[in-house]
Amino acid sequence: MKIVVIGGSGRIGEKLVYNLRQDDFRVLEASPSFGVNTVTGEGLEAALTGANVVVDVSNSPSLEGDAPLRFFETSGRNLLAAGRAAGVGHHVALSVVGTDRMTASSYFRAKKIQEDLIKASTLPYTILRSTPFFEVISAVAQEGTSSDVVISPAWVRPIAAEDLAQALADTATGDPLNRTIEVAGPERFRFDYLATEVLTAYEDPRRIISDPHALYFGAELDDQSLEPGPAALIATLRFEDWLRDTLQPEAVAPRAHKQRRA
Repeated sequence: MKIVVIGGSGRIGEKLVYNLRQDDFRVLEASPSFGVNTVTGEGLEAALTGANVVVDVSNSPSLEGDAPLRFFETSGRNLLAAGRAAGVGHHVALSVVGTDRMTASSYFRAKKIQEDLIKASTLPYTILRSTPFFEVISAVAQEGTSSDVVISPAWVRPIAAEDLAQALADTATGDPLNRTIEVAGPERFRFDYLATEVLTAYEDPRRIISDPHALYFGAELDDQSLEPGPAALIATLRFEDWLRDTLQPEAVAPRAHKQRRA
């Protein structure tokens, strides 16, 4: 089985490629750094030749203005057309839990368009929506240079990037579901609490300011914005364990376990 990972050089893509190769699948990393550009079409036909599965974990290089819309619409159309021409049997895409509840954000409107293009295509597919992963929350908490960091207090069930990569690997090597499924972390936290824990762990003296109007990728969150449904797959790695492992980079984290149902 040949699996092409679009965005294979990214944070999730690298972990996904590693996991699939551990199971002896033939995996092609596809991204501009590997000579495959889904926006221009460069290298796309050759990359998908003989592919059984395509997993799209790519992201817009810019989150500003209309850039996400241009990226996801153009990339999505090109990738689906190339997939049909190559006879791909399963198109898997990574999306975000709550995408259709956060359309005030240009980023999430673009992700919704990506999802709709996949559903309207003739390719067998599975869309995997994920809650935010710990690494993104950590980056949000640590970005900027101001004395205060403003964060939403909305509820979130964050997931480790490694657990998300394993959920994608399980999805990619399974049968197409022709529907959207969700994956989430095992614990529920307030966003601002997680940010405070991250800054404390890194001995960052800045304050976390809880503000319900703080934006997340351009969207104002409420307590339901990032909530998965009752059928979501539940990952295993807890926030406390992830944070401890992150602070000890010399330790090799074990491979993620299979997810369980909520």
